Amino acid sequence: MALAQTASSPNSTVAPADVTLPDDPSASKTEAKPEVDPSTAEGEQTKRIFGIIPNFRSVSVDAKLPPLSAGSKFKLMFQDSFDYSAFIYVGILAGVAQAQNSYPEFHHGAAGFGRYYWHSFADNLGGNLMTEAIGPTLTREDPRYYTLGRGGFVRRTGYSISRLFITRTDRGSRSPNISEIVGNGAAAGIANFYYPSQDRTWTKTGQRWLTQVGLDGASNLIKEYWPYLNSKLFRRK
Repeated sequence: MALAQTASSPNSTVAPADVTLPDDPSASKTEAKPEVDPSTAEGEQTKRIFGIIPNFRSVSVDAKLPPLSAGSKFKLMFQDSFDYSAFIYVGILAGVAQAQNSYPEFHHGAAGFGRYYWHSFADNLGGNLMTEAIGPTLTREDPRYYTLGRGGFVRRTGYSISRLFITRTDRGSRSPNISEIVGNGAAAGIANFYYPSQDRTWTKTGQRWLTQVGLDGASNLIKEYWPYLNSKLFRRK
């Protein structure tokens, strides 16, 4: 699953006429390093959000990056899955699931939390593997999130959610986000190998699929607004 740019004020409702979406084929060419307006940090992504949510796949506003090789996609997957922040993130997911008693057969207490934790970790790893590495390598899609960083709330929110269904290819064109939808579906199916037999139904599998897509959608929203929040909350002089 289981996050470098220049953002305009979130109070702006209309984007400049000459601004293209960050996944527009004409908006980015292959370059060795990201190019970001140094005059502001409001569009710059960080490696982690609040030190908890992995943010290695987020691209800052106006950054120009080369296509990812297959090896780089797998590297991103490992960063998202095994960085210390990923273990904290999984712990939060496990705690929420236990509080909701999502799987009664896991029981409560420390032992129950341990069961929730390793299942959540496996879910996160499987989802990241399919949507960030294997899927994008097979479909030649770019698994990174290109921050829009301009326009009003409706425009930016709509853009971030739409990235669940529309993505950028390695060549810079737009494509249906097969890795996200099909990849998470495959990960939900694979999870049936380690969940209890009573949780291997079509309903439970579908719930895990929708939950992971929903988490990715929420993650996109946080990624979109994180540079602005980070700049205003933590970098104010």
